[in-house]
Amino acid sequence: MSAIKKSVPSVQSIELRSVTKRFPGVLANDSVSLSFESSRVHTLLGENGAGKSTLMHVMYGMYAPDEGQILVNGSPVHFRSPKDAAEYGIGMVHQHFMLVPSLSVLENIVLNYPSPRWPFLDLAAARERVVAMSNEYGFGIDPDAKVWQLSVGEQQRVEILRILFRDASYIILDEPTAVLTPLEVKEFMGVLRRLVADGHGIVFITHKLNEALEISDKITVLRSGKVVGETTPCDTDKNQLAGLMVGREVVPTWQKRGAAGEKVILSVRNLSARNNKGLRALNDVSFDLKEGEVLAVAGVSGNGQKELAETIAGLRRIDGGEILLGGSNLAGLDVKQRIDSGLAFIPEERMTMGVVKEFSLIENVILKSHGTPEFASGIFLRAKKIRDSAVQAIKDFDVRTPSADVAAATLSGGNIQKVILARELSSRPKLLIAAQPTRGVDIGASEYIHKRIVQIRNEGVPVLLISEDLDEIISLADRVLVLYEGQVQGIVPPSTPVEEIGLMMTGGNTHYVVDGCEDSETPPTTH
Repeated sequence: MSAIKKSVPSVQSIELRSVTKRFPGVLANDSVSLSFESSRVHTLLGENGAGKSTLMHVMYGMYAPDEGQILVNGSPVHFRSPKDAAEYGIGMVHQHFMLVPSLSVLENIVLNYPSPRWPFLDLAAARERVVAMSNEYGFGIDPDAKVWQLSVGEQQRVEILRILFRDASYIILDEPTAVLTPLEVKEFMGVLRRLVADGHGIVFITHKLNEALEISDKITVLRSGKVVGETTPCDTDKNQLAGLMVGREVVPTWQKRGAAGEKVILSVRNLSARNNKGLRALNDVSFDLKEGEVLAVAGVSGNGQKELAETIAGLRRIDGGEILLGGSNLAGLDVKQRIDSGLAFIPEERMTMGVVKEFSLIENVILKSHGTPEFASGIFLRAKKIRDSAVQAIKDFDVRTPSADVAAATLSGGNIQKVILARELSSRPKLLIAAQPTRGVDIGASEYIHKRIVQIRNEGVPVLLISEDLDEIISLADRVLVLYEGQVQGIVPPSTPVEEIGLMMTGGNTHYVVDGCEDSETPPTTH
């Protein structure tokens, strides 16, 4: 085992001194000065585009600073690549994992790692060390398992093991809990505490204020590439942190008017469908959605949420069952016919399914309605009417853009999502399906999207909200439907303890729970 142990400098502190990083037309980091210490969790908060990831990419050697210095243990260093940063004990777990799915855990960990027996591998010694580290931190990872067989949480642990295998003193974590269930988040926080107790320094990038307050020793807030505040959990709260992030007071919740109506708008009965691999993804799913109601679908990623949204929207063939919108069965209708029936859809993949990124904002706003009499006369488009309508929608939905003629790809994720909202809600739908509507967008854009969802809910439009963010679900939902392995595990009120919902998400609850009432035999259908 010692044969593959790598010697790295003992890093007690890292300092970024007046770091500036520019890209064409963008000042990503503006003279940022920060210091990081071992045995501490230092959290970076900020909206999309605030400069958090760019700053950490500088510290990790992916970017060279245009101005400023990096100091390790008080001495200036120059990182030309992540390999140089690794030599000083700095590792990074990216938001999108860098693993090779077809390789085993062990193969991923030793990939690109110099073997002491070069040109031969020393997998026996590597396996011994990986197992020892996995046991030490309670990871429970099989080194011979293929990565594609692992859950998202397990893959994240493999990423951390790979960094620890390289003797990292500092670990940068970019939005590490975005894909985890509540139970996995709790376990992950325990891992961080063990790493800190073992002397590691943690840089924790997150937009979840509760987690920042729970785990941090120090919190730094970035806005527009600058440090706008540094504090500790003892000296701040969620509202203050949110205000620092966006530069104004943030509304944490939106007032819902009254209870949902009694009229059923969407009725799903015994719906079954398959995923892209041909495996059963939905199994006899049944539920009702009433006027003026937000029904939120909770579940670990890959348990049928995507297939549910796509089957209702007409993007995926169903194996069986009914989808009734206003009493009419959508199962035999194509996408255009479903749109004409009043269905609006915000897909989870905004860049590949939500917009045509090469098209202008005007073209994207009228994608669904360009053939209607309002915007076309026969085969000819009414160009002025289209422009005026799209420009007004862009203004109404607060899309931050220099021009309505720019390509969608030039906008931030939050503004692209607003363009999609403008298109889908301008049609005054009878039903909105919102799949991961705030995934990857900053707190300001999330606030706006939440406001719009509650607004149309208050106007009587039912919303099927699919989200992996339990805070979002609890904030917006009138009821919560939990999916596990393609089946309805239960329908519960949002006041249900998060731990209970998390247990249901992992199949740990054998009772169907409906608005506080248990039924151990049959799943809920109509409510």
